[in-house]
Amino acid sequence: MLYIGIIFIAIIGTLLHFTYEWSRHNKFVAIFSAVNESTWEHIKICMTPTFLWSLYDGYVYGLNANYFIGKSLSLLAIIILIPILFYSYTAFTKKSILVIDVICFYITVICSNLIFYHFINTEPIPFIYTYASRILLFFEICAYIFLTFNPLKNFLFKDPISHKYGLSGHTEIDHHNHNHKH
Repeated sequence: MLYIGIIFIAIIGTLLHFTYEWSRHNKFVAIFSAVNESTWEHIKICMTPTFLWSLYDGYVYGLNANYFIGKSLSLLAIIILIPILFYSYTAFTKKSILVIDVICFYITVICSNLIFYHFINTEPIPFIYTYASRILLFFEICAYIFLTFNPLKNFLFKDPISHKYGLSGHTEIDHHNHNHKH
């Protein structure tokens, strides 16, 4: 199931890069799709299919004592790895390169899933860690939804094209609003 999960998350995550545009900027679709080209939105399109895959892996592994530890740490890996990989390579190239961005995305998907399956196949970890991982998972889910509509004003959330944040960072929306102001 590891490989199927990786393939599912990679394909859905790739499609989610375009679904906000395809939906004609639907606010509901914005919750789980990339609304601009910021690093946060790329984190989000990796988290969305991971949450969706949880419907399956929760059914299969939900009674495993380490399920919530594996799930919360696999999501944390996404939140950490995408920025580290992206900003590490762009520190050398001084620009974003689409092929490398896609490779970074897929590396993150693979690592996230390997972390999850590692914990699922490990001896049960003490309950205090399970409890803490449930709290972490709660905050990850809340941040996932909240930060789309209330992005922080920092580099992770700033669209590199429009130089704006969140929904207003979408270049077509920005262009559309600019035309209506004149």
